[in-house]
Amino acid sequence: MNSADNRKKNTVERMFGKYVFQNILGMLGISAYILADTFFISMAEGAGGITALNLVLPIYSLIFGIGSMIGVGSAIRFNVLRARKDETADAYFSNALMFALVFGVIFIVTGILVPDKLIEVLGGDATIVAIGTPYTRIFLMFAPFFMGNYICNAFVRNDGNPALAMQATLFSSMFNIVMDYVLMFPMGLGMAGAAWATAFSPVVGILMCCRHFFSKKSTVKFVWKKPSLKKLFESCRLGVAAFVGELSSGVTTVIFNFLILGLTGNDGVAAYGVVANIAIVATSIFNGVAQGTQPLFSRFYGKGEKAAIKKILKLAMGTSLVLALLILAVTMGFTGSIVEIFNSEKNGQMAAYAMKGVKIYFWGFLFAGVNIVGAGYLSAIEEAGWAFAISMIRGVVAISVCAFVLAYFFGMTGIWLAFPTAEFITALVMVRGMKRRSG
Repeated sequence: MNSADNRKKNTVERMFGKYVFQNILGMLGISAYILADTFFISMAEGAGGITALNLVLPIYSLIFGIGSMIGVGSAIRFNVLRARKDETADAYFSNALMFALVFGVIFIVTGILVPDKLIEVLGGDATIVAIGTPYTRIFLMFAPFFMGNYICNAFVRNDGNPALAMQATLFSSMFNIVMDYVLMFPMGLGMAGAAWATAFSPVVGILMCCRHFFSKKSTVKFVWKKPSLKKLFESCRLGVAAFVGELSSGVTTVIFNFLILGLTGNDGVAAYGVVANIAIVATSIFNGVAQGTQPLFSRFYGKGEKAAIKKILKLAMGTSLVLALLILAVTMGFTGSIVEIFNSEKNGQMAAYAMKGVKIYFWGFLFAGVNIVGAGYLSAIEEAGWAFAISMIRGVVAISVCAFVLAYFFGMTGIWLAFPTAEFITALVMVRGMKRRSG
């Protein structure tokens, strides 16, 4: 290997380290405020509050999923076209923001009119509806900002400023955590306080991203044009893997909630809420790897540099496996301490369910990391069909089938086994997809 090749290799590795590390920190910031919500709500409302939060998490997943589909997909198109010197790249940012507003209005109307009915549909009884309605109404009103934050962050990252994208995410998360405490306890607003803190956090993130858009370094332009359904479709086609990835947690939560309510009632749902919220931290780490490598894959794909793409893919997969082992070691070694943080009422039954859940559920991340990174890679190089197939198998089909079948035979143990089993099945499909791509 000559000196030019060595310099190229080192450059790729430095770029990988820069983008991935900063995006992992940013995604951890998002998961940190979700954990803070769960912790403070458990302190203020007990198991009932955690149950209410867990029941509405699928709505969060849907909002985040739409935002990520439009944002990540549009940013991929922007990055690939810009690498090819195509002037149509400029229209994708404004088109994404306009459609985020359109979709956001649907959630606003729902929040105004029927937040209580929404919680009922998701399985809440009268007590849970009473606890969760103020929270649900408030965060639905801010849906356009959640989507807009995803879009702005994706474009800042793809425009060569991953450091600011990370800072925007971390700062908005810190704002949420601080305001969670202030509004829930000193001001005594309870669940509504948690909702207001969460609702304003994406506004903070968007304002931070504007530092890039109004700087001389920015190549992202807002173009005042009529919204284009064609550009939306092109973007969503590439962002659908991100959408399914976000939505999968919501689908899983809905299915698990209904199954668990039939098996163990509210204590079991609260236990799953603890497990699911801890799992969000693990998932965010792998999303950080996937989102960090996406701009690099898209850029080198647009330039036709196959060797660089192959190198980044190897680094990403290796990093995911190492991180999965670290996550497994921490969750297995500190299960009791982790569960205790969210058990302010000292509910022994809930704690027993949650501890068993953590010890089984988290083995799935040995495969989940590879699946998340693989789906992101396939989207970034415009292999939308394979990316969609893998995301659907992982996030909807396999997890649904495994949950129903294993719960029928093994009860709550089957619920916990569903996630690792579904991720293993998806990994087998992923290997086949990668072989076909390389072939």
